[in-house]
Order: sequence, then C-alpha cells, then structure tokens
Amino acid sequence: MITVGNLSVLFGGMPLFEDISFMIQSRDRVGLTGKNGAGKSTLLKIIARQQEPTKGTVSFPNGYRIGYLPQEMKHNSGTTIFEEARTAFAEVLRLEEEIAALSNQLETRTDYESDDYHQIIERLNESGQRLSLLGSGSVDGETEKVLLGLGFRSSDMNRQMDEFSGGWKMRVELAKILLQSPDAVLLDEPTNHLDIEAIQWLEGFLSGYPGAVILVSHDRAFLDAVTNRTIEITVGTIEDYKASYSKYVELRKERRELQMAAYLNQKKMIEDTEKFIDRFRYKASKAVQVQSRIKQLDKVDRIEVEEEDTAAIHFRFPSAPRSGKVVITAEGVSKSFGEKVVLSKLDFMVERGDKIAFVGRNGEGKTTLSKIITGKLEHEGAISLGHNVQLGYFAQNQADTLDPSLTVMETLEQVAGGTTTQQIRNILGAFLFGGEAVDKRVKVLSGGEKGRLAIARLLMQPVNLLVLDEPTNHLDMRSKDILKESLKQYDGTLILVSHDREFLDGLCNKVFEFKNGSVREFPGGVFDFLQSRKLETLKQLEQNKQASKKPEVPVIEQKKQVNPEIEKQKKQLQTKIRNSEERIAQLESELEVLEAALADPETYADAKKSSDLLARHSTMKNELETAMQSWESQVLQLESI
Repeated sequence: MITVGNLSVLFGGMPLFEDISFMIQSRDRVGLTGKNGAGKSTLLKIIARQQEPTKGTVSFPNGYRIGYLPQEMKHNSGTTIFEEARTAFAEVLRLEEEIAALSNQLETRTDYESDDYHQIIERLNESGQRLSLLGSGSVDGETEKVLLGLGFRSSDMNRQMDEFSGGWKMRVELAKILLQSPDAVLLDEPTNHLDIEAIQWLEGFLSGYPGAVILVSHDRAFLDAVTNRTIEITVGTIEDYKASYSKYVELRKERRELQMAAYLNQKKMIEDTEKFIDRFRYKASKAVQVQSRIKQLDKVDRIEVEEEDTAAIHFRFPSAPRSGKVVITAEGVSKSFGEKVVLSKLDFMVERGDKIAFVGRNGEGKTTLSKIITGKLEHEGAISLGHNVQLGYFAQNQADTLDPSLTVMETLEQVAGGTTTQQIRNILGAFLFGGEAVDKRVKVLSGGEKGRLAIARLLMQPVNLLVLDEPTNHLDMRSKDILKESLKQYDGTLILVSHDREFLDGLCNKVFEFKNGSVREFPGGVFDFLQSRKLETLKQLEQNKQASKKPEVPVIEQKKQVNPEIEKQKKQLQTKIRNSEERIAQLESELEVLEAALADPETYADAKKSSDLLARHSTMKNELETAMQSWESQVLQLESI
C-alpha cells in the first residue's frame, strides 16, 4: 500500500499541486491524467523517491519495493541484452550464492553448540526467508520470456546493448523492472518505444500483475486495457475516479457540468452580496446587515474551475493534386543491412486514395520501406511512383532535422514558395505558434513543439502522397484527435507508420503487416487486422492439435469409453460455472452503479452516506474477487476431467 499524505510541490513559488492525499492499494491499476504541466511525471518521481516534495509525505510498509521507468534515463553499455536484463535478479543470485555457502559451512562444521554455528543457522534462515519473498524459479527462463514478450528475438540475447537504439534500450529497462516483480510498478509513457505486439503483450502482463500499477500514457487503448482507476491532477488538486480512462472522460464531463453550475451559482451569489454591501455600506440603518454579509463572504469556500485548455491544432491538408490511378508499383524490392535481411523481394501496388497502415514489430522494415518509397534509401529491385505523384514525407526524426539556428518563422519561409507572410502566420497560429512564439529559435523548442513545426512545414506545399512515420510522437491526446480528423479528410493517398491502435482505428482501409522480411496485405482497418491475426493463430493451434492426435482411434470408440460418473461431474461443474458467471455479471453491474455514485462529488457532502458507499464498495469488490477465484477453480476442474 502507498499512502500519499498532504503532498505539496511548489515551482518558482507557484503550487503545482497542494495538500493532495490518496492511497494506492495492491492490484490498483491507476492512470495519472491531467493537462500538460499538471505534474503527472513529478508525482511519479516523488512516489519513486526520485524527488522530494515541498511538504507532505509518501509512506510504504517495511520492505515495500517500487519499480520506476522514467521517460528518459541513462543506459549501461559494454554488456549484452540478456546480461543487462538478468541484473534484475542480482539480489536473488546473491542470496542463492550465500545460501549455498552457508549450507556448505554447516555440512563441514561439527561445533553444533557454538555461537558461530547458531549464527550461521540464523543467517541461513534470514536469507531463505528473503529468497522466498523475492521468489527464485528459473532466472534465465524468466529473463528470456520477458525479453521475447517485449519484442526481442532469440538471436538478440547475446548482442551488445550499444548495438540497439534508445527505444530498444528502454525496453531492457522495462524488462528489468518487470522481472524484479516490485510491489508497485510506476511507468511514465511506457508505450512510446513499443510496437503494437509489444504493447499488447505488456497489456496482458500488467493486467495480471499481482502488485499495483501507476502509469502515465497518451495511448487511450492502452489505458483502457490496463487501468481500473484514474487520478486526474487539476488546479493543484486531484480527482479520483474508480474507472478506466474512457469511463473517466464521461464522468469528468458530468462532474465538470455540475462544478460549473455550482461555480456560476456561487459567482452570482457573491456578486449580489457585493452589490448589497456597496449599496448600503454607508447607511447606518443597514450596518448590521452589511457586516453580516461581509462575514458571510469571508466564510465562503470559493469554488475553483480549471480553465479548459481549448488550444489545439486546427488545420486541414491542402487539396491534393490529382495523380494517376496507380501511385506506387514495387517489384522484387529487397534491402539488407550487412547479413540481416530486412525486406525480401516485395511485390505490391498502391492505388490512388488508399489509406494504408504499416504495422509489425520494430525492426521488421516499416521505416526502411518508407525511406525506400521516398527515395531516401538505396535498395535492390524496382519501385516507381505513378503519374503526377507529388510526395510529402514525415520521418520519425523529422523534428531533429530542423535547423536549430532558424526561428519558427524562418523554418517555414524556407519552403514557402509564393505563400505570403500573413498566410505563414496563419498556418503557424493553427499549430499554436502565435505572437512572439514565431520568433523563437528551433533549438529552444520542446519535443512536442518541434513535432508540430515539422508537420506545419510539411503542409506548405500540396502533395497527393503522404508518408508519415510515427507522426503522433510528442502529441497529446487532443492534438492527436485533430491530426486524425484532418487525415480522414485528406483526399490524397496516405501511408502511415504507427503503433497507436486508437489513432489508426477508422483512418486506414488497408493494413500491411511486416514480418520475416515479407509484407502481407490485409483489407480493412487495424482492429479488423488484429482480429484476423487472432483467428489465424487459433486456426493454426487447432491444426497443430489435429496433427498431434492419433488418427487410428475413431471418435465412436472414445464415446463408448465415457464414464457416467465423470459425465455427471462435468454437468455439475458446468452448472456451477454458469451460476458463477451470472453472479460475476451481477456484481460487476452493481459495482458500476456504486462507482458512478462514488465519482459524483455530491456524494461526499453526506459523510455517512459516502462512508457507507465506500464500505459497500469494498465488500462488493471482495465478493467479486472471491467469485472470480471460484469461477477459475471450477473451469480448471472441468478442464482437468
């Protein structure tokens, strides 16, 4: 359990948050949310003991362990991927060596009654208890399993850390945290460097994780898949919702409407009271009433409403010049880096109006093919652009290619052509560069600002083929939504590399999956693709099962050997499972109603009512957990017979 008590943080004398308190229980899955600069990363650092608050406390039980993954960190070099990840078990390995050494001493000594002998036994017991707490198991097996889940290949295990990009090194740090099995896992934007398959693996891992999880992420689908609680940092305080991100958005809207109504009512009351005071301040006959109203105002607890951040990117892509029907033709396209074959003899065609998502594990060739299409990379085979194709390209590191010595205005003037200064200012204004911001040097811009400027630069000339490689990096959720809507309206051909499933959903009509040097085309959107992959895997599993069966044993023979007692047990278990499922559905429904009530601020106006609701919620959660355990046990029993 983590207890945050009356926590305050001041920056430059201004409060980031003030006197906030909450508790994190085991199995809580918390998404931290709030506008940019609200203090989400700061709060994670404080909980992880990486930063001290201005005042307040964060407390844990004795021996409580926290694993923390920041957005940026230094990585070790001079070691292999596997060796670095294995350091997560440093204490386990040390304890195993210590236990082996102590056990060896006990076997060779004969001074059974001496103090030294008893001290060795005590140390052995302490080390054994600690090892039991940490868990040992198969160190090498667990290490490889987690690394494979996060996207590494078996052939990567003995490669040096220095051979990998910063994103892959970050995966190793994430693997180390997961392998340590801390009581609480704190993750700051963990999906930034993960592909779709690795994100899905991480979702499954965190959903079944026995400890608490607190994370900051701009990936809606990831938050919804993992979290069951959302803590919003707003106007220096927190609002705690017992709901996943999407449900929180709905509840927040309702809460804000109630809050705004209360704020407007209070504002009117204050204005009316102030008018009364001003009107009768100097009338002796009203002196008592005036003083009463002044005291009344002094006692008013002023309602604060967070000013909504309505600033967002508003733009649409220029109309695309008409191209020929066939936009890209590829024949036998191959690319290798040394001995590593990334793409092997690809043949495909892209037609006018296609909206294509490039998906697959990192390192499978998505960015490589993007660069080949845009003429940025040499290759084998032939690839050609169709009639009147005018191409625009946004690379992953596009923001880093901007000239740091130029101003924001000068960056666009470089490619402006016949565009007037006022038109450039209008485009920059749409990308939140207004007023004096246009005179900022690129070198002082944040990562998000550079990303927005790079997209604005791309817009300066109309194109009919857009190739965008991870354009949503550093964009917040609102900006991603605006970009997505603009791409939906874009009337040219689009190739989009992204691991953000929610961003891709509804945006593409084809999916190109990159795997083992080849590309496979799937019609439909990204969730259609994921569903088809799931079905395909199940079919393969069934085929494997069929192949493993002995064909000479006919089904009819198996039926003759059915044991009536076993059939009776199966029916009884099936009935129990149905009853358990109905009970679970009922409890989940009742919990949803309770949690909606607990998310309503008015609930807490009545202390007894809120206390009763909280107690009922706790009892019902325990009942649900018990029902789930019972259902799982029944299913396992059924499978065993």
